[in-house]
Amino acid sequence: MARKRVDLDRRTVLKGAAAGAAATIFAPNIVAAQSKVVRIGMPTILSGRVAQLGTSSRNAVQMEVEKINAAGGLAGRQIEMVIRDSKGQPQEAARVSRELVNSDGCEILLDAEASSGSFAVQEVAKDLGVLVMHTNSETSSLTADPKIRIPLAFRSCRQGIHDAVASGAYAAEIAKAKKLNRWGTCSPDYAYGRDNTQLFVEYLKHFYPQAEVTTEAWPKLFQPDYTEVITRVLQSKPQALYSALWGGDLTSWVDQANIYALFSQMEVFAINMADYTALTAVKNLPKGIHSATRYIKTYPATKANAEWGDAYRARFKEYPTNWSWENWVGINFIAEAAKKANSADGKKIAEAMRGLKIDCPFGTDGTVTMRADDQTVIGYAIGWGTTIPQEPYVPEVKGATWDTILQLEAEWKKRNNYT
Repeated sequence: MARKRVDLDRRTVLKGAAAGAAATIFAPNIVAAQSKVVRIGMPTILSGRVAQLGTSSRNAVQMEVEKINAAGGLAGRQIEMVIRDSKGQPQEAARVSRELVNSDGCEILLDAEASSGSFAVQEVAKDLGVLVMHTNSETSSLTADPKIRIPLAFRSCRQGIHDAVASGAYAAEIAKAKKLNRWGTCSPDYAYGRDNTQLFVEYLKHFYPQAEVTTEAWPKLFQPDYTEVITRVLQSKPQALYSALWGGDLTSWVDQANIYALFSQMEVFAINMADYTALTAVKNLPKGIHSATRYIKTYPATKANAEWGDAYRARFKEYPTNWSWENWVGINFIAEAAKKANSADGKKIAEAMRGLKIDCPFGTDGTVTMRADDQTVIGYAIGWGTTIPQEPYVPEVKGATWDTILQLEAEWKKRNNYT
């Protein structure tokens, strides 16, 4: 299965523009002299079908920036967030990122784009030499591939290879028990969907060699109608189906697949289902969909996680999402690294962040670590379970083992000449 990456003409990606999209600015909650303010630019998706990616990312950052500023900010400088809408377009993500630095005076970028936009933001950060924290992009090559990786780019979100190992191990256990040999896939046709699905199949076969993919479907990102995709899958009659659809695409697909009774005809493994953005939006959530835990307040089953989920919901009148916790991790890593470095300078923060461990409600053991070699987060909670139509939605979760994830990830990196 060929890997597909978002490839943009470098000159187009790095081109500046005079006119900018309207920005949302979170001013410091403590009055400070302008010289004390450090601006952090946040390109994200605030309109269109997956606007919840941007709004739930923004909400989490807003909550945390208020706490960080109340505690003194970044080495004594208050944080001011400047947030712009990329509309889910990679070229627009590049344009607004450049403007955030050149026109708005942002010293750090908190990249809350989907994978389709993060490669473009990475190019801008590389060109301008600014610290960038990728908070939502899960495409493994963004930080794993040394040809793409840059010294000032970090990732605070889950990573495709980590999910793939955990997912393959879980799915293989179900497949062995139910003799699920014929598999289909249905994932979005762009970098994340292709990479995620390729890796899932690789590790499904690693743990269960009898598995064979007999049909593939690649709907376009933000595709409105899935009728052709669904009927093609049904006609091929797989015993199990894997999907990396997410957000509004996933909920639309589930609603339309319900019409054709797809979920009663095969085992469905939808990695992004167990996230409130999907669980609460589906009209009739089927029982028994297998999913990884993206964000649910019951996993990890800790007081800190439950309290954070409740606080977010009380403030914003909706549940947090996977993107919410990933942005929590991103902004808190920046804050803790600034404290360690006693500086708000991006290069000094980057140096302090490599290998840094912080307390975290979403960590397997209550902490997460920013790995030094590829500057990506590890130790976050990954689990799989099956859905029920009402809260707690995924009542029983089987946790993944990080020792296995890290061992197989190291082998994967070696095979791909990433080390």
